[in-house]
Amino acid sequence: MTSPHGGEAADGVGTSPAIDTSKPHPARMYDYLLGGKDNYEVDQEAAERFIRTAPEARAAVRANRRFMHRAVRHVVGEGGVRQILDIGTGLPTEPNVHQVARAIAPGTRVAYVDNDPIVSAHSRSLLDDDDDRTSVVLADLREPRTVLDHPDVRRVIDFDEPVALLLVAVLHFLTEEDDPDAVVATLLDALPAGSHLVLSHATLDVHEQARVEAVNVYRSATASMNPRGHDRVLGFFGDLALAEPGLVLVPDWRPDEPPRPDVPPIGIYGGVARKGG
Repeated sequence: MTSPHGGEAADGVGTSPAIDTSKPHPARMYDYLLGGKDNYEVDQEAAERFIRTAPEARAAVRANRRFMHRAVRHVVGEGGVRQILDIGTGLPTEPNVHQVARAIAPGTRVAYVDNDPIVSAHSRSLLDDDDDRTSVVLADLREPRTVLDHPDVRRVIDFDEPVALLLVAVLHFLTEEDDPDAVVATLLDALPAGSHLVLSHATLDVHEQARVEAVNVYRSATASMNPRGHDRVLGFFGDLALAEPGLVLVPDWRPDEPPRPDVPPIGIYGGVARKGG
């Protein structure tokens, strides 16, 4: 899993001034699982260990990414949101969030936030020099106020207008000591009514103890993985109104096609909710 985001997938925490290739990084592991090339041997080895203990890993990251695509289409199409704050964006994999959103609403503005310098470098390389609707920010999810106040976030995001906050496969890289509830609450408090939260999160509810060993692979990475149960993940949405079908396993969130019987259960919850008021 990752953060991402994944537009998902990176862990989005622990700002680093340089690229650390001595330890596997969740964003680069995620890239490898997706079949990308922006990773190092240390990431490849960790990802292969993860696959050996969780054979559905590649299917899981793809299912998570497809969930992100559907969720973005929902918040832009049905929700009418024209601004997206994607925290834990991960290494670019087309179509990226801004491409999915702008296929529906060309003027959509997107701020990408991640902690890994290599993510920032690769993300910036994809943007046109005159693209003033997109920014790429190196920042720490565990310091949400810093993210919200960052000048490159403020350059493209107007917090007086509805925003879609993407926390796709990123919160499971925060420990309870990091107080993820407070992190999410701070971010949501800054968003006006009509904003949306798109969130996905790893769980052991599906595979139970059979995947504990897989989770342990991340102990050697730059961020640990901390799967959580359904009720715990549901709590991150607070009093926001969940869109149907609620918080479900990501393949079950408004699927574009029937589930494939040959794909094992995916241990990632996903949901989309709207802020009222």
